[in-house]
Amino acid sequence: MNENLEEKKNDATKVDYTIDFVTTSAISKIGYKFIGFYIPILWISGYMAIAVFFDVSKGIFELTGRFTSVIITMFLIPIWLFVLYFIFVFGIAMFTKAFLLIINMLHKPKEGVFRAEEGDQDYEFWRLRVELKKLVFWFMNNGPLPWIIMWGFRWMDIHVDFSSHMQDAWSDGGFIEFGRNVTVGQGAVVMSSMIVGKYLIIKKVVLGDHTVVGGLSQISPGTIMGKESVLGAFSTTIPSQFLEPGWIYLGPQFARKLKPNKYAEQRRDVIIEKHVDDEIKYEVKQEINIDEAKKKLVNNNKEEE
Repeated sequence: MNENLEEKKNDATKVDYTIDFVTTSAISKIGYKFIGFYIPILWISGYMAIAVFFDVSKGIFELTGRFTSVIITMFLIPIWLFVLYFIFVFGIAMFTKAFLLIINMLHKPKEGVFRAEEGDQDYEFWRLRVELKKLVFWFMNNGPLPWIIMWGFRWMDIHVDFSSHMQDAWSDGGFIEFGRNVTVGQGAVVMSSMIVGKYLIIKKVVLGDHTVVGGLSQISPGTIMGKESVLGAFSTTIPSQFLEPGWIYLGPQFARKLKPNKYAEQRRDVIIEKHVDDEIKYEVKQEINIDEAKKKLVNNNKEEE
């Protein structure tokens, strides 16, 4: 009797809490309906890369002749593979973007809490956007150039510039804003969407200027990291958590305020120099390399202060 009760309890737990999608970085299965988007995107992108190869080869043949063109083509195979790979990847990005524009016209992305179940319109469109963007991010994140993934994020409407670094980390494809010089460590996950039980939570994440997310850490939806704050390695924020500017946070289940970030205060006109033998540390002022016109603006601001 007790064994039957335990079995029923386990079954009920599976029904209530087992889900297909935990985060956008851990998708357990791909529905057949998504293949209907993958096939034309991959096919057209591949066709575009092959067409470029044959067009250029034809031009070389017309200029040099058959034998010479074969030798040149064979000699340039490594370069060809590199170029065709990027044509293929950028083709995927362009055609995925075209599909996303159509999808967003049908159903505009929005923040909120939604039912994570088959048939719910918000949930289904979220899954569709996730799958399409995941295709682009996978190809770009596994490419030979580290900066290309940042271009992919910008192309997929994430507010980020090339001063930030996120190699070998994962970020959701929407509702994320990066400041200047943001560093996301290896294996970290930045999530603006998450499924908890039977509910999908989508909330904007903001990583302020000069913030650092440690390796293997997790940023939950709605997290706001203030300027020059640090989230330690193996740490996790809770949904809608605010990390105060200039503080270090640490904690595997709930990141807690640890200590001030003593490296947060920065002045461009002062350099800290150390004399190792005498154990002396002192500040040295330096001239800032800016235009004369901008120097006048700086002087005016100081006078006003």
